[in-house]
Amino acid sequence: MKNKYCLLLTLVIVFSCNIPKQKTTEVESQENLDSLLLKPEEMKFLKNIKQLTFGGNNAEAYWSFDDNYLVFQSDYAEWGASCDQMFITDWRNDDLKNNKPEMVSTGMGRTTCAYFLPDNTFVYGSTHLGDENCPPVPGPREDGKYIWPIYPDYDIFTANMDGEIIAQLTDNPGYDAEATVSPKGDRIVFTSMRTGDLELFTMNIDGSDVKQITNELGYDGGAFFSPDGEKLIFRSSRPKTEEDIKVYQDLLKEGLVMPTNMELYICNADGSDLRKLTDLGQANWAPFFHPSGEKIIFASNHTATRGFPFNLYMINIDGTGLTRITQDDTFDAFPVFSNDGKYLVFSSNRNNGGTRDTNLFVAEWIGG
Repeated sequence: MKNKYCLLLTLVIVFSCNIPKQKTTEVESQENLDSLLLKPEEMKFLKNIKQLTFGGNNAEAYWSFDDNYLVFQSDYAEWGASCDQMFITDWRNDDLKNNKPEMVSTGMGRTTCAYFLPDNTFVYGSTHLGDENCPPVPGPREDGKYIWPIYPDYDIFTANMDGEIIAQLTDNPGYDAEATVSPKGDRIVFTSMRTGDLELFTMNIDGSDVKQITNELGYDGGAFFSPDGEKLIFRSSRPKTEEDIKVYQDLLKEGLVMPTNMELYICNADGSDLRKLTDLGQANWAPFFHPSGEKIIFASNHTATRGFPFNLYMINIDGTGLTRITQDDTFDAFPVFSNDGKYLVFSSNRNNGGTRDTNLFVAEWIGG
């Protein structure tokens, strides 16, 4: 009896000693990871960072309404992507360093900007109806301009998490893409060339009741709804001089835009009360509302002298309180808050081994 008691006491002591050690090790491990992946100044805003992807170009990750999944685009060849395709991940549990996530686009054409609907279906833009092959990427220009292609074959589709297309929402000649969904789950905002210029439109989630939101010359894109669905934030290049207007229109005829001078604009969801939010110079883009609806997080290179680095900044919706969030020396962009406001997902060139890979990171948001 005495021996059994001693054995039981020994087991209790062993297990009671081991449990705190395991927890301490886990905490220390995360602290080491934070120190590796975050600069000290960034730890005022972010903690418990997790790197999700480890190769290729991964961007525009957006949360499901319950925050359990992320849908994102990647061109990672080891996942079978010749150009950007859509993938879904259970970000808390999936190991994308050693396992391929589920491709949920067709694998044909090129895709962009997937965004979840309330029922865990999602919208995204794809060129696959125009050509099953990846569209050509414009090469370096003689004039040295940095440009983005605006592929005319892009249309917007809905699909389920098995990758099956449910519906085609747009069927207009020219570019229809960059679709995102209101947190209310009732409207989609997107960019379209249907008027001859790159303007914002909204529609119901079934593609009906299309309404034009912007109507000034320039590229209006990358729009997102506020948490209450009442406002829109977006990036825009609004050329004003005769020379800038000519450059913009000439490039547009080639299916190109030059995103090196963009500012943020904010308006009501119907397009009213439109105003310029930033006037920082260079490229200010990838804006997203803070969960309070009173601030915007975005990417900018306005302090750069060579076009980079891009870092994340936050600004109040009245244009005050500009605050720098990240301190990277290369590229941070596409910041998106989870619906519960606890996490921030973003794309970055950090920790890529000196390559040009852009990976996804999720961190707890502690910045208020």
